[in-house]
Amino acid sequence: FNCCSMASWLKFISIDIQLLYILLYNVLYCNCWISAAIIVTDILTASANLADTYIILNFYEIVKMNYNGEWNMDLEYAKRRFEEYLDGYDRGNDKIRLKTVHTYGVMECSRQIAERLGLSKEDESLAELIGLLHDIGRFEQLKRFDSFEPGTMDHAAFGAEILFTEGMIREFVREDTEDDIIRTAILKHSDFKLEGIDEERTLLHAKLIRDADKLDNCRVKLEDPIETLLGVSKEEAGRSRISPEVMEQFMSGNSIQSETRKTKMDYWVSYLAYFFDINFDVSLDIIREQRFAERMIERIPCEDPDTAQKMEIIRRKLKSLPIRGRRRE
Repeated sequence: FNCCSMASWLKFISIDIQLLYILLYNVLYCNCWISAAIIVTDILTASANLADTYIILNFYEIVKMNYNGEWNMDLEYAKRRFEEYLDGYDRGNDKIRLKTVHTYGVMECSRQIAERLGLSKEDESLAELIGLLHDIGRFEQLKRFDSFEPGTMDHAAFGAEILFTEGMIREFVREDTEDDIIRTAILKHSDFKLEGIDEERTLLHAKLIRDADKLDNCRVKLEDPIETLLGVSKEEAGRSRISPEVMEQFMSGNSIQSETRKTKMDYWVSYLAYFFDINFDVSLDIIREQRFAERMIERIPCEDPDTAQKMEIIRRKLKSLPIRGRRRE
């Protein structure tokens, strides 16, 4: 379907709406459904007869079908709506700023993983949209509690509630065809273990957002002030010890239970345990390419001898992290 096809249709409709008609084609070609819907309304308002109306509506449906439904996923519009949502929060707050940058970082990591997996453009766009919305509940958590601690609020559940129970999702995406996937991926993205999903495509996106979230969280841990992340300087953090229970979980190759973290170094070790819960080989490739594990270990100067010894053991454990044959295709 191309411009020549469009030209053959134009001769049947009135000259006074041809400009809007051409604009409609270009908007759909650029995959911008919100603008397309507005333009269709303008065309039908300008149209003086039923013949014009019939031709335009049929053309609109044909163009949508030729783009395999991708017209529905207008990421630029969704990002603008997200920015409007953030206007209700204190953008000068370091934690709000951190989570805003993190959101766009997760979008980009989602795109990279989807691209490396060879997913369709539709699934790539869906992965980016989930990345945009995955932490939408965090901002209210910070506004109410000024804390990321899971005990203050289940931010994933709250995000799913405002999007789907309160209906805010329609402000970001028009159609409800992907609602179940988006809702499940957001609800499950911070679960200790990913369980209870049987549908293949839903599971794919639930795994993808968890990997993307962890990849950008590595960037956060390397770029943002330690004071913002841990509430103390890196020197003070390095003077604390790693609790035996946390060390035992790490050496077993498990994620760290939140409630077992007692010291600042416990928190830092829990971030390093991200790497035990990666779903795709391509995500592990990115971790290795960026040297995330080594750089995170190096960021905290461990003055306590016991802590320094344990961090060296952790370094060796992560260096031998295997590729476990996860999906590449």
